[in-house]
Order: sequence, then structure tokens, then C-alpha cells
Amino acid sequence: MHIAHNPEAPVCDTIDFDQFLSVDIRVGQIIQAHPFPEARKPAFKLVIDFGPVIGIKRSSAQITENYRLEDLLNRQVAAVVNFPPRQIGKFMSEVLTLGFPDASGHIVLFKPDVDVPLGSRLS
Repeated sequence: MHIAHNPEAPVCDTIDFDQFLSVDIRVGQIIQAHPFPEARKPAFKLVIDFGPVIGIKRSSAQITENYRLEDLLNRQVAAVVNFPPRQIGKFMSEVLTLGFPDASGHIVLFKPDVDVPLGSRLS
């Protein structure tokens, strides 16, 4: 899924609150991070623990410019957990890990300021 990273992009169409609630954004903790050399664009393979209700999910994340694999372990991240899985090469990405582009357009992961229970839902 490609999302515009342009801070000058126009605001999206207005949605109602029920539409917003249908996007399930949860906090998880990265428990494994691996290189993804076969990806078309530089990326890492992440394994993220979302706690007992959602469990462990995998995600491909184009974050190689701002992060080293060893710095990702045990980091809390936010992700959309109710999109359908997406095949990326031979890898099945099950959640969309969230981030924002920095001034150079490289993704910076979104995370809570303090640790929260795994699986906590954005509210």
C-alpha cells in the first residue's frame, strides 16, 4: 500500500466517527527484526507481539534509513491490525506498521511516549 508522504498533500475527505473506529490500530512490541534483501524497496521484516488477543503478527516496514535492526528489538510500535494480509515477494505482511516521513521522506515509526499494555487499542 502506498500512502502519500507529502506534507503539502490536501486533507482527505471527511469521514464519520464509525468509519474511524473500523480501523483497528493497536500497540505491539517488536520481538524480531530481520533484513529483507529481496524487497523491491529497502525494508525490514518485523515480528510484532500484540498480546494474547491478537497474538504475534509479521510486517514489512520500509524503515532502513532511520533504524538499525538491533535498535528495533523490544520497541513498541503502532500498527493497523485489521487490514487483509498483503503478499510482498515471498513474505506475507499481516499488519501495517505506522510511521510518518521525516524531512527527507524516510519513515519514522510511531510509538507511545510511555510503554502501554500490548494490544492496547488507539482511542
